[in-house]
Amino acid sequence: MLISRFRAALLAVLLASGAAPSAKAQAPKTWSSSEILLGLKKLNVLGSAMYIAAHPDDENTRFLAYLANGRLLETSYLSCTRGDGGQDLIGPEIREQLGLIRTQELLAARRIDGAHQFFTRANDFGFSKTSQETFTIWDKEQVLADMVWVIRQRRPDVLFTRFPPDARAGHGHHQASAILAAEAFDAAGDPKRFPEQLKYVQPWQPKRLLWNTGSYFTRPGEDLSGYLKVDAGGYNALLGRSYGEIAAESRSQHRSQGFGSAAQRGEALEYLQPVKGEKAKSDPFEGVDQSWNRVPGGAAIGKMVDKVIKEYDAANPAASVAGLLKVRSQLQSAAKEQFWYLEKMQQVDVLLQACLGLHIEANAPTASIAASQTAEVVVEAVNQGAVPITVRQVWAEGFGRDTLVAKELRIGQTMRVVLRLPVSKQVPPSQPYWLREPGTIGMYTVPAELPLAQADPAVHKKSKAENWLTIDRQHLIGRPENPISPNVTLELVLQSVPFYITASVQYKHTDPVLGEQYQPLAVVPPVAVNIAGKAYVFADNQPKTVPVTLVAGKDNVRGNLTLQVPAGWQVEPASVPFELKAKGAEQLVQFQVKPTNSTNSEGQLRATASVDGQTYTRGLQTIAYPHIPTQTLFPEAVAPLVRVDLAKKGNNIGYIMGAGDEVPEALRQIGYTVSLLNADEVTPETLRRFDAVLLGVRAYNTVERLRVAQPTLLDYVKNGGNLIVQYVVSRGVLLPEIGPYPLTLSNDRVTVENAPVKFLNPKAPILNTPNKITAKDFEGWVQEQGLYYPSKWDSHYQTVISSHDPGETDKESAILVADYGKGHYIYTGLSLFRELPAGVPGAYRILANMISLGK
Repeated sequence: MLISRFRAALLAVLLASGAAPSAKAQAPKTWSSSEILLGLKKLNVLGSAMYIAAHPDDENTRFLAYLANGRLLETSYLSCTRGDGGQDLIGPEIREQLGLIRTQELLAARRIDGAHQFFTRANDFGFSKTSQETFTIWDKEQVLADMVWVIRQRRPDVLFTRFPPDARAGHGHHQASAILAAEAFDAAGDPKRFPEQLKYVQPWQPKRLLWNTGSYFTRPGEDLSGYLKVDAGGYNALLGRSYGEIAAESRSQHRSQGFGSAAQRGEALEYLQPVKGEKAKSDPFEGVDQSWNRVPGGAAIGKMVDKVIKEYDAANPAASVAGLLKVRSQLQSAAKEQFWYLEKMQQVDVLLQACLGLHIEANAPTASIAASQTAEVVVEAVNQGAVPITVRQVWAEGFGRDTLVAKELRIGQTMRVVLRLPVSKQVPPSQPYWLREPGTIGMYTVPAELPLAQADPAVHKKSKAENWLTIDRQHLIGRPENPISPNVTLELVLQSVPFYITASVQYKHTDPVLGEQYQPLAVVPPVAVNIAGKAYVFADNQPKTVPVTLVAGKDNVRGNLTLQVPAGWQVEPASVPFELKAKGAEQLVQFQVKPTNSTNSEGQLRATASVDGQTYTRGLQTIAYPHIPTQTLFPEAVAPLVRVDLAKKGNNIGYIMGAGDEVPEALRQIGYTVSLLNADEVTPETLRRFDAVLLGVRAYNTVERLRVAQPTLLDYVKNGGNLIVQYVVSRGVLLPEIGPYPLTLSNDRVTVENAPVKFLNPKAPILNTPNKITAKDFEGWVQEQGLYYPSKWDSHYQTVISSHDPGETDKESAILVADYGKGHYIYTGLSLFRELPAGVPGAYRILANMISLGK
């Protein structure tokens, strides 16, 4: 039996290196001979680089690809945020859900360009115009500590920033990332700064900090002679692609941001401005020893790696196994506390598996398992290479059961082992670690510890210390996602040498369109409680139906469901029993909720399921897009309750979705009948049925058919219709004109959500009918007031309101109204797509007035 000391040591190595297995949910990687050779060459380079910016998509993917695959450096991208505050081009997800998508898009990009991905705890709270504002919302010291922690873990020789620390960077988060990088450069090497980290890492001082500037920040004709120049546009023969081609594929993973990129080939100069540290004359890594000579006893290892590379046979990678085992043995006997020994040990293990042609999977039969259940995991090992392998044993971390195999896996043979993994009822759902506890507007909260696995005590009688595997807060910080649990480890024997390979337990299935798909095995509650709708808005005392869907996480779930409402609200029935006989079964329960005359204007409802004396208040949400692994979230089963004084005119609404939003459901909440229209359905006969037609956010950026439908829409207005266009991003507009008269879109916005509003034309019908709009209607807004306001507009457009961020002039184009023929055209940059799902009363009243205009 494998001793527990080894397991503890293995886990310690993974934690210390920041390389614990993650929930990539990928098909096991297959290596070409040329990729193996590139990996062997990288084994002989001991250099590290870190790129720092603010958001997903800020990184220079070409430069990352060049550093990781051309210079063969350990390359990292540290993003301050997960991009939670941006807009979503591919669906309705916003805030934390969008942050999860963009996290996975970054990981998909890194799998292509070869860099590692890290984050701080900073929350992307939306557009910020200055670093001063950013630091009033971020906890600057905490974000700095996270940056220092990642630097001390990864020990980069050179830091690179994407942005300057001033107004040239544009976004306040951009400026802040550069300011923090300069402070982290000094703090990482100072043992007096963040000394609590030194229990796990040592101070580390990078050699220099450089700003990766470019055409965005330089003026035409500016003298760049004082900058370092690097050609990152080279061609990598082993990969068969230029770094510009790799970069385009990597950047194109940012689909939620609409950053599909064309491949570039040929010279591509990157300019690097010195910021801190030793000056370099010609190369950013000047003066950095990148050979094995930089570590004690490394020269001998370097010679051994040279020999493996020299003797590498592309037609027979397995011939390199013996040499790699010798390198591995030498690494094991060296000083274990050395960063580079740990890094290269992991690289050797990966290369050994690649040279062996060893395919390993650990697959569960379903995508989820409930706590207190047992998963039957099929571990499959296929020897596709030319070296016999002995599989000695298989085990899953934290479950305490080893399966002794002692089987020789000959060339071409397949071995399958079934492990029964009992999951304790104490294991929480597989919620992303940064979403487990409430945070603030500017910062996520990382829990004190995260359970990785726990065996069922009835099966596994060992002490809690051995029975419970956790990762503490410090080792969670910086990680892009949860360490996957459970992991299956195989102990192999190669030429009498023990060798270990770890595989994540995943769910594999075949999609009839996409083919073989993998996703993480999720731990789910016995029952999930899903509430339909984001907010329940009441314009009168009439009851509304609140549907709650129960989803079984296991077989035979029985209990009671209640809907809790604030004082002054009424709910019927008080409680509903439920019984779900099969895992995955659903039961729809409908409650009737109504306000009373004593009801407060706002509150919150919460659904609670009780099962066997335990309460469950989380739903289950799946986020599935083909370019990223399927993600599972467990949001709290809560929804805003809003009582709003609202009148409306008209009833039938036609809605053309753009990038995706939840405005149609919000309109239904206040009594409108909403028909979702495909742009192909935009005909005079169809439009004639509607009192108003709304275009969803970014429709003129995303719906190609609007090029053809635009004349029909304008004719609808001319003949007495009411067309409302929500914000359009200034770049990538499909039409030269989106309105009946010229207007120029811009990046102008008001980011302070509760910025005071002036009424430029108080008698305008849109401010008075059927609801009197006042300053109170702009209270309680979330994240921002509006975005992508026009900077110029024809005199036919009437301005209605104005507001501005601190220190700026008024922005007057949040609402533009034009009479056109018998009807009305309205462009609004107000962030209704955020405010309506959040239950902001004023947003409903304003939109109702827009729809009612002319009625």
